[in-house]
Amino acid sequence: MGSTTGRTRTSRIPRAALALLAVAGPLLPAPATAAPTQIPTAARADDRERMLFRIRDERISESSGLAVSPTHKGIVYTHNDSGHGPQIYAIGPDGRTRATFTIGNAEARDWEAIAASTDRATGRGVLWIADIGDNLDGAWPDVSVYKVAEPRTMKDATLRATRYRFRYADGPRNAEGVMVDPRTGRLYVVSKEFSGGVYAAPAKLRTDRVNVLRRVGPAPLMATDAAYAPDGSSFVIRTYFSASVYRSPGKLIAHVTMPPLRQAESIAYTADGTALLTGSEGENSPVYRVPLPAAARPAPSPTRARTSSARPRAVKATSGAAAGDGGLGVPMSVLWVAVALGAIGIIGFVAYRTGR
Repeated sequence: MGSTTGRTRTSRIPRAALALLAVAGPLLPAPATAAPTQIPTAARADDRERMLFRIRDERISESSGLAVSPTHKGIVYTHNDSGHGPQIYAIGPDGRTRATFTIGNAEARDWEAIAASTDRATGRGVLWIADIGDNLDGAWPDVSVYKVAEPRTMKDATLRATRYRFRYADGPRNAEGVMVDPRTGRLYVVSKEFSGGVYAAPAKLRTDRVNVLRRVGPAPLMATDAAYAPDGSSFVIRTYFSASVYRSPGKLIAHVTMPPLRQAESIAYTADGTALLTGSEGENSPVYRVPLPAAARPAPSPTRARTSSARPRAVKATSGAAAGDGGLGVPMSVLWVAVALGAIGIIGFVAYRTGR
């Protein structure tokens, strides 16, 4: 979220509207496409979520993304939302900043997400910084993602990035999630809308022209971040309310209950893929570790797979359905309209009361 340089800073979602969405959100994920079945859910009390640390750096007041380092054990990267400079911060297990990296040739218009991957040719870590926020839902004709080689040492430095420009095949929109499939290296953007989508970038990115993002599946209501599992077998989409794990776009594996946060903006997998890391905006913001339910954990290693019969069967979500819980007995279109009107009404009421 946030504003952009050179424009009036747009306000955050009013607390009343967020409260409404928090109540309605779990009922309104992406539209289902098949008959519902039981979806596994990770229960917080049973699965022992825990706070790993608080981000102690006073410069990081609007942490808007998380990425686990492929190179440096225990390091996670984060960055601020709009209105700040083009810096990424390497945070250690104690919440203290180990290094600050400035992307010297990048513009920080509205950075909303960061992803990490490994270059399949060189084995070197790669960071992807997504300048994809658009609070005016269409103000920008194109958005950018910056690709930078992960530093080999934890020392402050200025880095140079490769910039890729993107536009959406179905028109501009706001987005806050970016992820990279480790098996193919393909980049995906997840839009933040009442009826959001997962958008695939071209297999080969070009720097000499604008790349086209094409919708390949639905996304939950108001997605704030996304990440691929380290083995590429699944990905997660975070919202203000919870997180959902998918086998592929539209094929839900499990819902994961998230800890209550002031403004949930980030999600990442742990290095072993068995848990999620999630964080929030705000000063001294916490980062939590939330274990995944068994159905959403990675398959056994090749060694274990040879001793067992085969890969474990995936728990099907809504028989290959999209992100819907199903079983509500009310058409999804009606519920979408109801929540949209309710949110608009509350926002209007808050604006009216504020202006009095």
